[in-house]
Amino acid sequence: MNENNSKRVATRVSLVGMVGNILLTAFKLAAGLISGSGAMISDAVHSASDAFSGVIVIAGVRFSAKESDERHPYGHERFECVAEIILSVVLFIAGVTIGVEAVKSIIGGDYRTFVFNNPLALIAAVTSIVVKEAMFWYTKINAKRIDSPSLSAEAWHHRSDALSSVGALIGIGGAALGFPILEPIASIIICLFIFKVTYDIFKDAIDRMVDHSCDSETEEKMRECAAGIEGVWSIDLLRTRIFGNKIYVDVEIGVDETLDLGSAHNISERVHDALEERFPKVKHVMVHVNPKKEKE
Repeated sequence: MNENNSKRVATRVSLVGMVGNILLTAFKLAAGLISGSGAMISDAVHSASDAFSGVIVIAGVRFSAKESDERHPYGHERFECVAEIILSVVLFIAGVTIGVEAVKSIIGGDYRTFVFNNPLALIAAVTSIVVKEAMFWYTKINAKRIDSPSLSAEAWHHRSDALSSVGALIGIGGAALGFPILEPIASIIICLFIFKVTYDIFKDAIDRMVDHSCDSETEEKMRECAAGIEGVWSIDLLRTRIFGNKIYVDVEIGVDETLDLGSAHNISERVHDALEERFPKVKHVMVHVNPKKEKE
């Protein structure tokens, strides 16, 4: 899929998520205020952070899709990593806010004032679980389709919201059974879910920012591909680095030292073209030719 189509898909998916999150935030906030449920209000805060993250994803995808220019000859793919980092910070702040308020409620004994007298919070929790899980799969499928790390991070943000709603459901249900302390405990559980997702998103972004290599299985397949080209006697070195959602490859091949320059160059070009054709995520291949006296 070309960059323009990827940008359109990411924008559409993010907009759908933003609208869904805005509606869910309003519904959960109203349910929390009407029923007096702190857990549901915390869940509404989480959904609000989801809505904001959609803006970050759209910006990240649009910037990363820009063509290479004089100041950025390797492209702008790492803007998606920046979007992931910003998204993880937003999630972390939301988690801290929820966790602090829950701890205050437990220490101050505020949870004792909660009396379950309205099923609206329970209805909101169940609705959120169903909607957010659907949004997770919708976003995840499209993220895989266009190979977008920031959209993938957004999908897991949806999943964390669904899990936090499960925590809210347990807390509200426990309060309905006469255990109001489960309300702030549910908020703490929500906070922990958010921190876990935050860590995963941040780690993925950092791995992509620091030229992390491909997995060993992919590198081995690249070696086999290059070694299969006629005229290649050996693969002396193969290194990869992930740049945003693209892969850069440096490979050294051994060829017959008696070949003229043109023939050796043609072999290196075939290696270059084969790697880019077989591995769609490869954006650039640098092939270095080493002269060999005999085939290894």
